[in-house]
Amino acid sequence: MTFSTRGRIVAAVLSAGLLIGTAACGRGGESGGDGTGGGDAVTLSLSTLNNPFFVDVRDGAQAAADELGLSLTVVDAQNDSTTQTDQIASAVSAGTAGLIINAVDSDAAAAAVAPALSGELPVIGVDRAVNDAEITSLVSSDNVAGGRQAADALAEAIGESGKVIVLQGQPGTSASRDRGAGFTEGIAAYPDIEVVAQQTANFDRAEALDVATNLLQAHPDVVGIFAENDEMALGAIQALGSRAGQDVFVVGFDGTDDGLTAVQDGTLVATIAQRPRELGRQAVELMAAALDGETVDSEVPVAVETVTVDNVEDYLQ
Repeated sequence: MTFSTRGRIVAAVLSAGLLIGTAACGRGGESGGDGTGGGDAVTLSLSTLNNPFFVDVRDGAQAAADELGLSLTVVDAQNDSTTQTDQIASAVSAGTAGLIINAVDSDAAAAAVAPALSGELPVIGVDRAVNDAEITSLVSSDNVAGGRQAADALAEAIGESGKVIVLQGQPGTSASRDRGAGFTEGIAAYPDIEVVAQQTANFDRAEALDVATNLLQAHPDVVGIFAENDEMALGAIQALGSRAGQDVFVVGFDGTDDGLTAVQDGTLVATIAQRPRELGRQAVELMAAALDGETVDSEVPVAVETVTVDNVEDYLQ
């Protein structure tokens, strides 16, 4: 697809109201690269691909890149901030026209994006913020609102009374911080619910199995668990065995395929569904607009929804 054709597609997106804004944009124009497509070379730096959620982010981004004629190269930081910094530096040196980053650590990411910002490249954050850096735009779910929704769902499941534990995500990520803040705010509305323990399991299913097992042994009278993503929720369900959905109720976050299946099966009482493919798609659409000299919003929120057994069929593919 030619540059002018891609510009017309982006213009159509803009006219549909998907990308309207007031923040500063990046530069446009360079072409080339090793990814799929024949237009501007853009790098998508993901925190990890060892998580179905971020695989979906990648797939949504790739679909949009193919439609818009961008050449998308995806790199996997494997949840290591140093690796992410090195990969981004290499991409900038190789001549990438723009950077989309899903930060391993929202604080450490400022140093990672510095080479791109110094080169006046557009930088789009996806799912997680880049703290202390003036990036072009951030497209992310409303994690604070989602945390509040999770608190409401868990409270309803346990009859607004009892002891609960929280499995926290990766420290330093805006997603974990905001979901936790929203949950704390939401659960405060239920004075008969007590959070007896909070511990990180780093958004990882296997780690959550171990953490939940230990916390349940320490607090055998727990009746609810909030996990800041579905992978950790599924680890908690493994730890609970037959008690999941019967004696102890688990709420997750993400709306992954495995999470939705667990909701359908009754072992997961609810998940706060994000739209990872839409996050990836919108990140690429924002990048294309920035490269074409358009002005984009500094923040683009994507709504989340509470999924229970009552509406899970609407989300299963």
